[in-house]
Amino acid sequence: MTYLGRSYRTYALDFWGFGESGKKRTSYAVQDFVSLVDQFMEQMGITSAPLVGHSMGGTVSLSVALQYPERAQKVVVIGSPIVGSSLALPLKFAGYRFIAWPLFHMMGAFRFGMRIASPFICSDPNFPDLMDRDLSRTTLESFLLSISSLRKTDLRPKMSELTIPVMGMFGDADNIVSPKQGQVLKACSPHSRVERFPEAGHFIMLDNPPVFMEKLKNFLDGSKEN
Repeated sequence: MTYLGRSYRTYALDFWGFGESGKKRTSYAVQDFVSLVDQFMEQMGITSAPLVGHSMGGTVSLSVALQYPERAQKVVVIGSPIVGSSLALPLKFAGYRFIAWPLFHMMGAFRFGMRIASPFICSDPNFPDLMDRDLSRTTLESFLLSISSLRKTDLRPKMSELTIPVMGMFGDADNIVSPKQGQVLKACSPHSRVERFPEAGHFIMLDNPPVFMEKLKNFLDGSKEN
């Protein structure tokens, strides 16, 4: 955001149940977050804008473009599932209450386990602290219900309706969302652009910041290579 903020006005939106947003809802489905983006833009007086989303945020961004086409000028998805079945098996299982409940009621052990696993997810030495902070701001319900909803999502049938520029960024070493989702994006939206990062995982912006930021800005600027 600091980098893009030199050229764009940027906003970071926390979905309900995550970060600093409210956590007293009964539903945390992908569709809820799609509506949240639309409401946020309405309240902020943003008629349309480029949408950039990481992981589930990218799935939501594409869904916004499909349901509210006037809102999205361009869409960038980063390690995002086009089809929810592409989630890693442990994450898909975490969307079931009988698994998520003990994890979140042994939060100390869960957070310790995530610290141990962090080097296998992202190469940035600050990542364990970032992950721990995010987990501390997430509720059982928001995690459980959002993952459960994401797991059932399949955007392929409607992707051909998109007429705006779309770019997908996928790390070949992603062990959270299958990097083959780049191929899925290209297959169901032939005009889209797919960028691969051979040595990056799920958090491309942390694994390879310079190249990530350059490609993202070039796409947002509408450079000739697009």
